Amino acid sequence: MSSLPGRIEVVDSHTEGEPTRVVIAGWPEMMASTMEGRRDELARRDDALWRGVILEPRGHDAMVGALLTPPVSQGSAAGVVFFDNVGPLGMCGHGTIGVVRTLEHLGRIGAGALRLDTPVGTVGAELAADGTVTIENVPARCHARDVSVEVPGLGRVTGDVAYGGNWFYLARLPGEAIEPSNRDALHAASRGIQGALRRAGVTGAAGEPVDHVVLMGPPRRTDADGKNYVLCPGGAYDRSPCGTGTSATMAALHARGALAIGQRWRQESITGSLFTGWLEERGGDLIPRIQGRAYVTGRSTLHFDPLDPFRHGLS
Repeated sequence: MSSLPGRIEVVDSHTEGEPTRVVIAGWPEMMASTMEGRRDELARRDDALWRGVILEPRGHDAMVGALLTPPVSQGSAAGVVFFDNVGPLGMCGHGTIGVVRTLEHLGRIGAGALRLDTPVGTVGAELAADGTVTIENVPARCHARDVSVEVPGLGRVTGDVAYGGNWFYLARLPGEAIEPSNRDALHAASRGIQGALRRAGVTGAAGEPVDHVVLMGPPRRTDADGKNYVLCPGGAYDRSPCGTGTSATMAALHARGALAIGQRWRQESITGSLFTGWLEERGGDLIPRIQGRAYVTGRSTLHFDPLDPFRHGLS
């Protein structure tokens, strides 16, 4: 485990309501030559550091961190390793949009296309002149349909297992409104589903944990096609419609014949924000495109006083 530096430079933003904290300076040099290796390095060597950056008292459960690194692929603008309140992530859609706007804020990019290296592959993005960001995600797929689990207090719940950069379980609970006033019930239900998935041994294609839960329902906005509540692995809910979750949702809809290639899917979040997505087909893969907006909210220096008993963060 590396020792904590005295200070870390960050830029904070939110993407359709969901916060991203981009680390721009002060992090110890990453030694790994691949993005997968850098994710593992962050998990092992830098455990105390990512916790100190993202957890209270400097952060909070809903915040997602993004460590900028040198790229590993020719032509990429940067590498990025995402992490939340339980550790490194493979990919983060809202975070990618936040990273693009942060790079613009720093003067490192302008409007146009760019590529970013992540632990699950290189992703594309395009920054429009009006600040809208469209990302090209890694291939998405529906792994299994109609997977049922027994959930205490809910009974049998049936949903689809799909991948959009992270692994998701997508379900509908007709009795639960996808509204902010119903957050406690949605949280309890989705946490129950997370536990049921673990007990039932439901995994991704290579045994990965299915650790994100999406509860779907009808939209409130007239310009949306669906509304969601997305529970992340550490127990926080996504304030945005979730980029990887929207990618997985579109893959599942396509597998059911409910979404054509190129057809727009407008995903509303529990907070009322919106992503627009669509699928492209390339070499037999489903390539999701996700469009949304991010806004820089601050730039700051995080200090790590060696005498601070909570410098490693509050778990």
